[in-house]
Amino acid sequence: MLAFQATKGKLKQVTKPLPKLRPNWALIRVRLAGICNTDIEILRGYHSFRGTPGHEFVGEVTELKSTSPSQHKKWLGRRVCGDINVSCSAYGYKPPCDFCRRGLKTHCARRTVLGIVAHDGAFAEYLALPLENLHRVPDSVTDEQAVFVEPLAAACEILEQVRITGLREAAVLGDGKLAQLIARVLGTAIPRVVMYGKHKEKLALALRAGIATQKVRGDKGDLARIKERYKLLVESTGSPTGLALAQRLAEPRATIVLKSTFHGAAPVETWPIVVNELTVLGSRCGPFPKALALLRAGTVDPTPLITRTFPLSDAERAIQFAQRPGVVKVLLKSEESSL
Repeated sequence: MLAFQATKGKLKQVTKPLPKLRPNWALIRVRLAGICNTDIEILRGYHSFRGTPGHEFVGEVTELKSTSPSQHKKWLGRRVCGDINVSCSAYGYKPPCDFCRRGLKTHCARRTVLGIVAHDGAFAEYLALPLENLHRVPDSVTDEQAVFVEPLAAACEILEQVRITGLREAAVLGDGKLAQLIARVLGTAIPRVVMYGKHKEKLALALRAGIATQKVRGDKGDLARIKERYKLLVESTGSPTGLALAQRLAEPRATIVLKSTFHGAAPVETWPIVVNELTVLGSRCGPFPKALALLRAGTVDPTPLITRTFPLSDAERAIQFAQRPGVVKVLLKSEESSL
């Protein structure tokens, strides 16, 4: 199959065998894959990953291994998306780790992560995942919508982690791909959401979705210029400076949710966290069923965020294009292929 590997800071096209299946795993033909900031950070050294990147996808199940007839009927030929964390149970480890026993599979001590940690991802014609990770895509949800399920679920996780009852407004720092989805999800539950970003075109996308916007410069001067304060802030700038700005906009006893992942360290003073008694909360993956429900109901439509779709064979050019100013979501489309 055609695939791309992260090698010395670049994507390299390779031809490799199809993934080998374990019992109760599925082979999935990738229909669409999304390029995420994490994929770009992987090329910069994030997690020292050297395999095939890509964790946002929608695909079709083409093969199953050692499954029951009912499972075979349920999954074969179906469109799916998939949780990216592969835990103990999928690998057959016994006994399972302590985190899995506590129901925290996304923090499994022996997990692999699709396209990020020791598991080849979606920048390929095919990928493999266990059935327990799969979610069927409703017929009413298009491929272009379904490819957003993984990051949309990550946005939904914030509503699982933070008590928002009575909250009237919240701030989202950043105007990129994930920030756009976060603002839309928060907008389903909070009357006023304000997005702070540097890019006029991206802020315009948020404004058209009913999200208030504020343009910032992305430098230290923002700390002095911005006067607003919030009880809830989501830092999704993808920048080491994002946390400092979040602290500046946080009122005493506010909650700051961190969503940025990047290679390297973030220079930050910790005294404002102590003095203002801030809660700083890490947030990663989220509930796929809730994301699919938002798409099925039409409550959130992510398709206006798509800037361009490239064929998979042009992935090297696509990931360079994804880093241009003003670009939001770039997709990779697999050509029709068969086993």
